[in-house]
Amino acid sequence: MVNKSLVKFTHKDVKIKPVINLYKGFFQVNLYQFEHALFAGGKSKTIRREILERGDAIAVLPYDPISDTILLIEQIRIGAIKSKDSPWLLECIAGMTDGSDDYEAVVKKEAFEEAGLELDELEFMLSYLSSPGGTTERLHLYLARADLSQIESGVYGLETEGEDIKTHILTVDDALIRLNNGEMDNAATVICMQWLALNREKMASKWA
Repeated sequence: MVNKSLVKFTHKDVKIKPVINLYKGFFQVNLYQFEHALFAGGKSKTIRREILERGDAIAVLPYDPISDTILLIEQIRIGAIKSKDSPWLLECIAGMTDGSDDYEAVVKKEAFEEAGLELDELEFMLSYLSSPGGTTERLHLYLARADLSQIESGVYGLETEGEDIKTHILTVDDALIRLNNGEMDNAATVICMQWLALNREKMASKWA
């Protein structure tokens, strides 16, 4: 028999002590000490967790519905060096929001800085928590309508931020092959590509 009732805890069921800052540099790490309600009743012991405070981020996948192509970027991601043959990743355009809740404005800014694109029409895909056991970061994903017919591969990025970014134009079919063979394995890009695969016909019709 399926139990249709689900326990619904809220912020009121968590008691957090004052947050302690442990480190502040390119990223910030805070110590959270908290107690929470238990499924069986009562409350937990005090739990300590070091949390990476990244803030929110955006990612955008430029899509040309006429040529059925997308634009992806390639850049070094040092966190991948432990588990991949190469830390240069094929991924979506992305960036931190730096506290702004005008996500579409951040999308357009990052697209211009990282790929030289000026975007107008955006389709919100979804947002998700990247790894809520260790960071507060939430990503907001967008599909962007773009004319990629005259775009050639180039190198972009802000020198002041140490960016060295190469753009690539791929057919959606080619990109999906690269997704399925594991070449694309960072979360935002995987989710964006899976969303496009599910909504490809709808978006091609909407933007054709």
